[in-house]
Amino acid sequence: MNVEAGTAKLDVQSLEDAARRLRGKVIEMSHAAGSAHLGSSLSCCDIVAAAYWHVLRIDPTNPKNELRDRFILSKGHAATTIYSALAFRGFYPEHLLETYTKDGGKLAEHPPANSLPGVEAATGSLGHGLPIGNGMALAGRIKGQSYRVYALMSDGECNEGSVWEAAMFAAAQKLENLCVIIDYNKWQATARSNETLALAPLREKWEAFGWDAVEVDGHDIGAVAALMANVPNGSGKPVAIVAHTVKGKGVSFMEDDNNWHYRAPTAEEVVISHKELGLA
Repeated sequence: MNVEAGTAKLDVQSLEDAARRLRGKVIEMSHAAGSAHLGSSLSCCDIVAAAYWHVLRIDPTNPKNELRDRFILSKGHAATTIYSALAFRGFYPEHLLETYTKDGGKLAEHPPANSLPGVEAATGSLGHGLPIGNGMALAGRIKGQSYRVYALMSDGECNEGSVWEAAMFAAAQKLENLCVIIDYNKWQATARSNETLALAPLREKWEAFGWDAVEVDGHDIGAVAALMANVPNGSGKPVAIVAHTVKGKGVSFMEDDNNWHYRAPTAEEVVISHKELGLA
């Protein structure tokens, strides 16, 4: 089956609409479940929308197609964003989103393994997504298959030594079909990312590890989509996209407020959020 048959190619306005819809659903799910990590889920909605509505060669009717592009949500705490994207793209019915964190359900607070179509790996223990992506990318090259592998990481995740070991491996193996996108929202858990460890200058660090690295406004969805679509980019190197984002993006009282790493919105805040997003 041709994976291109399931690939959406939307214009920038339509991509922005998809991202707003993702944000609305993520907020609803956080409220219903009383779950955390809302700010981190909102910061990556534009990246996920660019991936699933413009970049990825995927077929929701055949999610295990061997030639599909792979997308790994390494920052597994943003599970609501990937769950919503997969449902909206037809991997499973949208009503399944209502079972998020429910006993006996498949939508755990972090993505599980071998449970949901379209979820490529169990993630949430940070630092695992890129090593898994390395294996997938290398397997594709060995098999002579042209699929691409994308791993969406958090900036705080770049504290993990496994990330840099994997980065060196990818550069050594010249895995040009591999791309990481770092959701650089400048927060991690209880402090600013660059106060916890010296991440900056982050692009230069990836370059020093042998990657073709670029910085972008992570909410310029057209620019993000263009960079992700241009993988491999002819450099012969794996690609690192350092996407500058805002935690809680899209809702004025959530933006850059790290309290939303741990708290869930009230019913009233859901209504206000939807109005701000133009969904009410």
